[in-house]
Amino acid sequence: MKKFIVFLKLNWLKIILGILLLATIVGCFYFIRYCFISFSGLENFSKKTIAGQMALLLPMFALVQLITLPIMLGMQYYFMQGGGLGKVGTEKLSKAEVNVKWDEVIGMEGAKREAWEIVKLLKDRSLLKAIGGKIVKGTLMIGPPGCGKTYLAKAIATECGLPMISAVGSEFVGMFVGQGTARMKSLFKQARGMASLEGGCIIFIDEIDSFARPRGADMGFGGGRLDMNATINQFLTEMDGLRRHENNIIVIAATNVAENELDSAITRAGRFDRKIHISKPNLEERKDLFKFYLSRVNADSNCDADLLARKALGFSPSDIDSMVRESGLIALREKTDKITMKFLNEAYDRVSFGLKSNITLTKEEKVWTAYHEAGHAVIAYLTHPTNDVIKATIIPHKGALGFVSQRPVEELHSSNREHLLANIKVNVASYVAEQLKFNTTSSGVGGGRGSDFDSAMRIARAMAYSFGMGKSGLIGDFAATADGHGNLQISEKTKEMLDNDVQEILQDCIKEVRQILTDKKDLLEYFAQELLRKEELEYDDIVAIFDKFNLKSAARTQIKIS
Repeated sequence: MKKFIVFLKLNWLKIILGILLLATIVGCFYFIRYCFISFSGLENFSKKTIAGQMALLLPMFALVQLITLPIMLGMQYYFMQGGGLGKVGTEKLSKAEVNVKWDEVIGMEGAKREAWEIVKLLKDRSLLKAIGGKIVKGTLMIGPPGCGKTYLAKAIATECGLPMISAVGSEFVGMFVGQGTARMKSLFKQARGMASLEGGCIIFIDEIDSFARPRGADMGFGGGRLDMNATINQFLTEMDGLRRHENNIIVIAATNVAENELDSAITRAGRFDRKIHISKPNLEERKDLFKFYLSRVNADSNCDADLLARKALGFSPSDIDSMVRESGLIALREKTDKITMKFLNEAYDRVSFGLKSNITLTKEEKVWTAYHEAGHAVIAYLTHPTNDVIKATIIPHKGALGFVSQRPVEELHSSNREHLLANIKVNVASYVAEQLKFNTTSSGVGGGRGSDFDSAMRIARAMAYSFGMGKSGLIGDFAATADGHGNLQISEKTKEMLDNDVQEILQDCIKEVRQILTDKKDLLEYFAQELLRKEELEYDDIVAIFDKFNLKSAARTQIKIS
């Protein structure tokens, strides 16, 4: 009986429309029957006249109906679905469909601890009532993409044994005014029905920032801003109604943007009472992730999860999953049924640097690129206090003619002056190497965002303008004085002093790099020639080159890692 009542609440409009349609069909049947009876009593001349008129009118009537009926049905369906072409939350993910076990959520231990408290409260409401508390209405998961926010939400639903209705924030943004509001009502209506049947329900809204940005005044573009404001207001109303009904509904939302980029009324206490910040996995978590994903494929015993975890610094769980799957594809292409470290290293390159480009370099360009990259590699290996050089190549990737890849020997979360200067030296090393070899430089050192000079100048500018590391002695974050157009609110004299600081930092780094590469000219030459010969140098190849010259990595010497 309870299920029938809930069914009526969710589908009353459809039932009424069905009854009306049935009544119309029955009425039409009796009307046609009456017409035939009346027609049979007429004289032959009248019958022929009426039959001729009907022969002309019926095709026209049929044609009109064929055109208008699909349009009317489409409009009816559109507005019945909350003003959109599809109803939000119609896909009910049951416990079986979200069968994500708690132990399978790896790489986010801190977030799991926060989420487990919600699980306990949902599973044992008597515990909540004993302390006089109320159910947590909303949980906001904040973190970069690919870190498992959706996966964790499914694990919560599975652990609690509750159904989960899933929606995406963009589904509440539509072409017509009122769509978002209607869809929001539809979503919570389904959730209440589901909660009354199942004893509870979880609503998961991914990418909530699509409609939850701060409200503002409409600027005259068709009312879009006002419609978004109305959607937010409806969402707030529905959230406020959850506690009043006490039907054990919890809203879990996920976003990639910072909390301050969402409307403050949504993020305040009483709506999203719990905020779970999810970050990329640390070393131990990456190791666990590699072990987990490698256990699900046919991996060779030489696959070292510890080494892979150190190499994949900054990878998200989805990146690691992608890397393992990519290694499986490489194994298939090589016609073998086992994933080896060789395939995993190739997959790492693809995930990190993309596919090899189809650009064909001339002989002169190859030589120039080899010395350019050799400069980066030699300075990074000999001077950088934290980074290892793990790869050097002159095979084009992602539009770059070559690159040198570095990775920190250990995880760092802040940079000191020595680290920042080392980054500048590595960036300008290509410029110096080209000058020493060719007595001139190429466009490869500059020319756009992410170029060597661009990266070096950004670091030097941050040191002078924001970190108080300039020789002038000026202290303060002068970049914070910028107005809405990026203009700094400082005097011309101060700006000139800071710009001089930037140039002094760059010139000092170039001077030191030139001295090192001049002293190690034989090493620079040998490294470049090895690059030309092999085109790609892996970590072991690079270490062997420096061992030949009896030189050790600055990072591993300082941190004392063998």
